[in-house]
Amino acid sequence: MPKHGVPGWGAAQSYIEALFAPQDVPLKDALRRSARAGLPPIAVSPSGGRLLQVLARAARARRILEVGTLGGYSAIWLARALPRGGRLVSLELHQEHADTARRNLDRAGLGKRVEVRTGPALQAMRRMVRDRVPAFDLVFIDADKDEYPGYLRLAYRLTRSGGLIVADNALRRAVSPGAPKRGGVLECNRIAARHTGLVSIIVPVLGKGVDGMLVCVKTGR
Repeated sequence: MPKHGVPGWGAAQSYIEALFAPQDVPLKDALRRSARAGLPPIAVSPSGGRLLQVLARAARARRILEVGTLGGYSAIWLARALPRGGRLVSLELHQEHADTARRNLDRAGLGKRVEVRTGPALQAMRRMVRDRVPAFDLVFIDADKDEYPGYLRLAYRLTRSGGLIVADNALRRAVSPGAPKRGGVLECNRIAARHTGLVSIIVPVLGKGVDGMLVCVKTGR
């Protein structure tokens, strides 16, 4: 036990996940199938997934945009927070990842709530802005870290006033000199901190070590 009786992050993670974020069969299977398909093991942690679910519920989200689907693990957490008639649109660059995610979502009974679109996310988001799609209640960003500043700027335009913008992996790279793709994360955090239309904070999240999610409330129009 560390000094002052404070447990290490591993013990804290186990406690949080066992109490608040136990994984059921569809969630565990989504991770297993993603691994078998050769997808990188970079999905959000169970506690991160539960945080997304809590935020979606708090925002009373009916429309959610996810930037970066991977194998659909975070999409399962988010889609389960949607009310009847709610919709999640998830953007994924890689076709093989999207195919795996669709299968995982179908097996979780969520295929009808989630639309997975393939192609570059920035292009898709720009089209949404151009087409003036209905605003989203929550936008979750978890894709190419170099593009985080662009994702955040477009997410702001696509989110309703009072809605949430959440970005994963906002802490570890920011405080680790020499970390890959650190610049995009740092710039995204700086934009969020200085943006007059956002009220933002980084919430530490336990998983494979300590990372964090940038959580922003849109206060502007």
